[in-house]
Amino acid sequence: MLSKRYLLPATLGSLMLVLTFARSLTLSLGTPIARTTVGLSFMALGALALFLLYREGISFDKLLLMLLPIGAALLIRVLLLDHVTLDYQDFLSKWVSHFRQNGGFLALKDPIGNYNVPYLYMLAFLSYLPIPDLYGIKLFSILFDILLAWGGLRLVKHLTTQETHMYSTFGALLLLPTVVLNGSCWGQCDSVWAALCLLSLSQALDRKQVSSMSLLALAFSFKLQAIFILPLWCVIWFTGRMEFRKFFVFPFIFLLTMLPALLFGKPISDILNVYVDQAGSSIAWQTVNYNSPSIFALLPYKVQVAPWIPKATIFAAFLFVLAILLLLFVHRCAVDDTALVLTGAALSLGVPFLLPYMHERYFFLGGVLLVVLACSKLRFSLSAFGAELASLGGYHAYLARRYFLVLSIFGVTWAQLTEGLLMLFSLSSTLWFLWRELSSKHLS
Repeated sequence: MLSKRYLLPATLGSLMLVLTFARSLTLSLGTPIARTTVGLSFMALGALALFLLYREGISFDKLLLMLLPIGAALLIRVLLLDHVTLDYQDFLSKWVSHFRQNGGFLALKDPIGNYNVPYLYMLAFLSYLPIPDLYGIKLFSILFDILLAWGGLRLVKHLTTQETHMYSTFGALLLLPTVVLNGSCWGQCDSVWAALCLLSLSQALDRKQVSSMSLLALAFSFKLQAIFILPLWCVIWFTGRMEFRKFFVFPFIFLLTMLPALLFGKPISDILNVYVDQAGSSIAWQTVNYNSPSIFALLPYKVQVAPWIPKATIFAAFLFVLAILLLLFVHRCAVDDTALVLTGAALSLGVPFLLPYMHERYFFLGGVLLVVLACSKLRFSLSAFGAELASLGGYHAYLARRYFLVLSIFGVTWAQLTEGLLMLFSLSSTLWFLWRELSSKHLS
């Protein structure tokens, strides 16, 4: 017998899904058929979310309950779908136009864009579709928002046995402001590589080594920022959760992602240079920080720093990773699933916090992992909240093109200072929790 307490959330969620479809029909771009296609795409995404929950064993009454956050998440996203950012105007729209005007996939051989080839495949595919490019790009990211929530749910299953924590993680990640804004408002794709990282880690915890390395390679093939969490798989190896020979799956899958572009005539040097350019192009820009809540947020905006300072912080980031690996190696017998997820969060926050030339979006994965931890154990909530607020400040600076708090002290805006200190708090508390986790297991 279905409990009456689930009827209201299910009804409200269903109503939001109807409103999502109705709003799709009134979007500002495209033909009526194109807007209907967008609406049907949102309905398909809602069905996918419910299927993934069902696949993870969520009971029927809880599925009805989950209609509310799923409906709310999709309604918020369709309301943001018409928003156009400078990134779309100056880059993404022009890249899709190039594909459309030059034969779609045949244009893969051209030196277009500064994104890795898997993302270019998606843009080339969009050039054949009758829906507006803006909506297609955002729908691709929204698809991975749902996969991100699924990855978070699968990780939480390793941290707790309570079903409530599992579906609350799914809803929390779908409604997390940085996740919502990143794809459906900004048109960025950080949920793509982050979702693949979460799923890769959950596969590693399930001892599914080949699929774990395959997903990790896919994440890296989409975005260089996946490198922040790559050292975690060294820990997975020396704690006995992965055989060393399985690491060779990574370069195989990575090379496989290049194959379509190579077959269409793209030089391999053009593909690999994207990574080199992403790692080094920022050095020629105007500032060491781009709205990022990093250590450089504590300095005045566009301050001219001595050349050795960025080099020193890059070296500090390298030492930070080595210190984490050494700590985990010494306490390898005490490393459990919670310690691994904490390590992933520490790496994903700590490395971009120390590096120069970081953007506001580069803390995306670390913030998501902290939310996963907070949904499993309440004690991680403040760390997650701090990281989310810090990242949101950077998002606001880009999307609104101004800082939330414009007052300054010694040339440092209050917004920058607050964001940097919040991220420092989240990183420090994450490291503290990791140390406590390892110490308690070691002593027991």
